[in-house]
Amino acid sequence: MNRHPGGEDSDGGEARRGGHYGEAVFRPEQAGEDDRIDLGALAYDDVTLSRLMALGAGPGWRCLDMGAGTGSVARLLLGRAGVTSVLAVDRDVRFLTAHPVPGLTTLEADITDPDFLPGRFQLVHARFVLMHLRSWQQMIGRLGSLVAPGGVLVLSDAVDLTTATAPTTPYTRVMRAMWRGLRDTIGTDISWVPDYPRLLRAAGLTSVAAEIHVPPLLPGSAISRFWADTWDRAREAMAATGLVDDATIDAAIRYLDSPDCAALSPGMITAWGMKAPGPGGPAPG
Repeated sequence: MNRHPGGEDSDGGEARRGGHYGEAVFRPEQAGEDDRIDLGALAYDDVTLSRLMALGAGPGWRCLDMGAGTGSVARLLLGRAGVTSVLAVDRDVRFLTAHPVPGLTTLEADITDPDFLPGRFQLVHARFVLMHLRSWQQMIGRLGSLVAPGGVLVLSDAVDLTTATAPTTPYTRVMRAMWRGLRDTIGTDISWVPDYPRLLRAAGLTSVAAEIHVPPLLPGSAISRFWADTWDRAREAMAATGLVDDATIDAAIRYLDSPDCAALSPGMITAWGMKAPGPGGPAPG
């Protein structure tokens, strides 16, 4: 995304980035926000769980899920992977406490707070979290410190492979406006995300690797409905960029639900790295 709209600019964008996710946009008290989060979960949960289980998540593992949203990954780890426990953390836990299950503990906390020290875990996981944090670089090291010896840190964030270079259409104009609007209001930045493998290695993790998943844009699909709802909720921030107006956003939403849709969705990079086992210590599980 040639300096993604999530990157820095020289027009005062840094000064405008005072808000946080869940405040200026995507407020949890707004009706239907949990449904929007669940649409994203429907698009990505199977891929996420498959990777976590391939990395060993299972019986005996204590897991930390940060920015846990509605708790779909946490519940899958408990119900399908069979992990022993999950601590699910979010700035607002109303969606987590609405769906309690055995083994799930919720914690309302700001993970950027220096006093956030929940312990050490065999799995530390965050999906679509660091891209919304201005302190993302420091957070990679801090999250790595929460991984127990022999455990794994797994981080996923958005990657947009084509929007910046694709022909200009209502869809690409709206996607560009979304990234720019989120950057200007809450500091969202995906420009650094493809560098995850190097960043995890620099944080001292080993056996580092990464993969990308891009769900197809199909009429009525979970990812298409997720983007339509996301654009609807971020209209004010998007229009403030001057790149789009309501009519353009409406046209892009109609396009997503049309058989004529022929575009590539932003996708998800998942990167992981292992914490070296202690002297003579076995791998977790």
